[in-house]
Amino acid sequence: MEELRRLQRVQSMLSVIEAEGLSTNDRDSDRFIANFVLFMGQQCGALDMQKRHDLIYEHLNKVSASTLDVLLQSVFKEVSVLFYVSWNGCKQSTVHFYVPPYFIFYRELHISDTLNEKQLLRSAHDASENFCHKCSTSNPFDPLVHLLQQQGLMTERIRNELNLGVEYWKLERKLCDELAKKTMIQIEDVMRAIHLKSFDYRVLNLLLYQLRGQPVNELHMEFLSVSEFLVEVSDDLYDYEEDVIDNTFNILRMFVGIYGPSKAPVLLAKCITKAEENYDRLSRALDPELSLNYWRRYEEATREGCSKLEPAVGKWTIPSIIVDEESFRLQAFANNVDL
Repeated sequence: MEELRRLQRVQSMLSVIEAEGLSTNDRDSDRFIANFVLFMGQQCGALDMQKRHDLIYEHLNKVSASTLDVLLQSVFKEVSVLFYVSWNGCKQSTVHFYVPPYFIFYRELHISDTLNEKQLLRSAHDASENFCHKCSTSNPFDPLVHLLQQQGLMTERIRNELNLGVEYWKLERKLCDELAKKTMIQIEDVMRAIHLKSFDYRVLNLLLYQLRGQPVNELHMEFLSVSEFLVEVSDDLYDYEEDVIDNTFNILRMFVGIYGPSKAPVLLAKCITKAEENYDRLSRALDPELSLNYWRRYEEATREGCSKLEPAVGKWTIPSIIVDEESFRLQAFANNVDL
């Protein structure tokens, strides 16, 4: 929350700069000046304003652009991670995944989730039912929307992504209920759900664009969206048994429910192949150096924080199909009780 308060002070300072006739009529330049003035006003021991002024003029020529770049890397990293953790409650491994490969798309930063964001919305449990009721009567992101509006960071596109997140949670519950009751599941619902699942990463990307005052790069967003889809599928394959036990959304579970245990792996493999082709196409459209750096950073993130994930393209292992989920779930519960 401290970082959010800092952003609010910046917005207030921008208003003061404009009122005092000090605006440069350039958003980025005004934001820089606002941050600098706030920095100068920070308490720093016994230094008065004149001493601070003298220090700046005496030492400014000793600070090169490259030195500033190195220092600013950690600042942007902290801001972005704070936004993500503050409202998503993510695990440390999520931060490990997001920061290294995604941040290379913001070239001035040069820095490096398990993606397993299972909501544990089990309709069989009372806690889940209470949450479902809350989601159906109000938008769980209303506090975040209000906060971003106060900071001047809210856009229609961010609002839309947050709404898609609510849609995903509702769709997940619907699909899991249909699977448990063995009622008809629509493949269109399944594919929409798996694409919506990474809405929070897209929100974070859009926030970074806002914080930097830069227009959204549509090619980068499209490429990352396909990459997110492939990683979500990889994540679901790894967590297949756990998702069966928890009755949470999993694309393999849904394919089995629709196509049966023999056809599901084949059809899911075809779906993966199609996504990989799209991934390759978009990867070639990127700047070659950016594409190479993304691969390197992704592999680093996988080793450091998400070791269970395979590279986004190339290696796939579909687990053994669980034909009778209810029996498997009961056996798992029984084994847990025995322990």
